[in-house]
Amino acid sequence: MVFLLLAGILTALSAYHVLAMPEVALMAIRWLALLVLAVAVAPRRSLTLWIVVAMLAGAEAGADFPEQAQNLKVLSDVFLRLVKTIIAPLVFATLVVGIAGHADLKKVGRMGVKALVYFEVVTTFALFIGLAAINLTKAGRLDPAVLAAAQRTSNVNETIAAAPKQTAADIITHIFPENIAKSIAEGQVLQVVVFAIIFAIGLAMVSEKHRRPMVEWSESLSEVMFKFTNVVMFFAPLGVGGAIAYTVGKMGFGPLVNAVQLLLTLYAALIAFVLLVLLPVALIARIPLKRFIQAVAEPVSIAFATTSSEAALPRAMEAMESIGVPRRVVAFVMPTGYSFNLDGTTLYLSLAAIFVAQAAGVDLTFGQQLVMVFTLMLTSKGVAGVPRASLVILLATVASFNLPPWPVFIILGIDALMDMARTAVNVLGNCLASAVVARWEGEFVDDYVGPDPTAMPEQAELTH
Repeated sequence: MVFLLLAGILTALSAYHVLAMPEVALMAIRWLALLVLAVAVAPRRSLTLWIVVAMLAGAEAGADFPEQAQNLKVLSDVFLRLVKTIIAPLVFATLVVGIAGHADLKKVGRMGVKALVYFEVVTTFALFIGLAAINLTKAGRLDPAVLAAAQRTSNVNETIAAAPKQTAADIITHIFPENIAKSIAEGQVLQVVVFAIIFAIGLAMVSEKHRRPMVEWSESLSEVMFKFTNVVMFFAPLGVGGAIAYTVGKMGFGPLVNAVQLLLTLYAALIAFVLLVLLPVALIARIPLKRFIQAVAEPVSIAFATTSSEAALPRAMEAMESIGVPRRVVAFVMPTGYSFNLDGTTLYLSLAAIFVAQAAGVDLTFGQQLVMVFTLMLTSKGVAGVPRASLVILLATVASFNLPPWPVFIILGIDALMDMARTAVNVLGNCLASAVVARWEGEFVDDYVGPDPTAMPEQAELTH
């Protein structure tokens, strides 16, 4: 960091003519600082840190060697192809497990219905707050000169296909698949979602003898695809580096400024969602705020640090039991919420999708924006457990709406910072959901005294 700071100061002083240094010397200092950073990061084996290094190196390569840097786009293209292979099996498997895996919804009766209604209402609020935020800040609006340069130097295969005018009947018909293999091959994500939902409902209706093997197969497929996602993400630094080098080499640093604006927009929108939606819900449901905040502090912190909701799941369930939510409610609502109540992810996806359209210079009507973000809300079910899995969903949806993928790679450069916040909100939202459903069922225990979830294991066991 000291080397990077020194290189930045020297470059700034030279740019403002305070210090006279040869450009070659400044370039050598900057590359040396990046090399020192890479050496420092190497022992940590952190994918996030390597993405940061790759982003800085790509930006430097794009600035120093713009012509050659544009050839590095092949790295982002390869990464994009690998990501696209994940989409259909991941969406299919997670939706089937999320719906058919809870075939005992009949047994839990109205609790299941109430939970699902709550999930969809709250995530819809998140969706609209995200839409309002990105349309207010217009973080994706590139400088006209930058956008003109992008359009002037775009390859033929990057041009945005003009969407033909469609009637309401055409739009509705297009949602439903006529051939699932064709839908997968063409990347029609919404059609895959519809097929998976109907398939899962049919699976839930058959006897246990026939349902169990298929649910277990779907669980295995989803686990394998999550691991597949992890493996593909090891290529993320190369993909990010190549994409940033290509973007900076072609358009300069303008798009990176927009990425920072998107980051600030996301954090502001998430804070607004917590204050305007989750806080009033907690007050209406008469959840003891002080105890609730103390209980969720640790699982939310774990989610923020690890960018994985599943890493925080055990502690989150313990925390909710400790404030008076019955175990049977926690055991149903929390895992179901991990598939259907992704507040932070839904808000992020609505921001990111419109950011891509804005960066590409495509003006979407409010109706088109709604179709896009509702598609994202459906396709994002079940992906909370894997860091950066929402990138897979975003790329698929962007492609199905004939938008170019390059703005997504700008987002990927700051995705780790965005992932931390949205995952923390996912966990916070699911913790609140379990408490609200318990209150709704009349089973929340206000004066419950249980083991302190923040205590050491031995102390908690003695308390229990």
